[in-house]
Amino acid sequence: MPVLRITDPADERLADYVALTDVVLRSRHEPEKGIYIAESASVIQRALEAGHQPRSLLMAERWLEPLQGILDLAQLGSSDAIPVYVADADVLNAVAGFNVHRGALAAMLRPRLPSVEALLGSVGGGAARVVLLEDIVDHTNVGAIFRSVAALGADAVLVSPRCADPLYRRSVRVSMGAVFSVPWTRMADWSATTDALKDSGFVVAALALSDDAVSLEDFARGAPARLALALGAEGDGLSAGAVAGADVVVRIPMSADIDSLNVAAASAVALWALRVQ
Repeated sequence: MPVLRITDPADERLADYVALTDVVLRSRHEPEKGIYIAESASVIQRALEAGHQPRSLLMAERWLEPLQGILDLAQLGSSDAIPVYVADADVLNAVAGFNVHRGALAAMLRPRLPSVEALLGSVGGGAARVVLLEDIVDHTNVGAIFRSVAALGADAVLVSPRCADPLYRRSVRVSMGAVFSVPWTRMADWSATTDALKDSGFVVAALALSDDAVSLEDFARGAPARLALALGAEGDGLSAGAVAGADVVVRIPMSADIDSLNVAAASAVALWALRVQ
């Protein structure tokens, strides 16, 4: 693999890595260019093992030898030489906008997302758990939910058009690479998706506060084999339309005058309670 040493933070070859802390810029820039940024050696390795293809890698000189195995793995999946950009710490930090100390960064090519129909078809006809995310804008929460999905045996995630990008570097890092192993896609329309789920035999359960909500403990006792759990945005929770379109509303009982948990924590509690036995 060609090792290219960079001394100028303005070098155009590093355009993929510029201003990684600017969420608004990156949320537009990365999908438009068909890339995402993987941060740290472990995350890059998991992306490669999931079959994702790198466009380039960026690291400090001292990481070349320790990460040789990852560099070899990156090259294995590509017929073209993958450039490895090497720079001093001050150059790396000036480009990225933060202290780059986790080994390496990689600009990865985004895989093509499946259609909702294809994703549901991959779940199969048996017991299944699908998670729906409506307009959750915090990348840390999205990543944490993906990690819970992977850890607690759910099968897939569907995200709304305005939901934060699961492949944004913070989501990827918080998920510990689970975004690479959990099947997911972005839905075009919430109502059409829930209709498709119901047509496929799923019961749609909205996790929300409502006067007619059933407790999670009671619902879990007779939970349906095929269940889609809907989770809403930080603060306001699920929209009125999403709640109205669900088959059932479920709540996690609270004490000490607390009305709800953070959405990522709530996802873990609910997925554990509703896991397929």
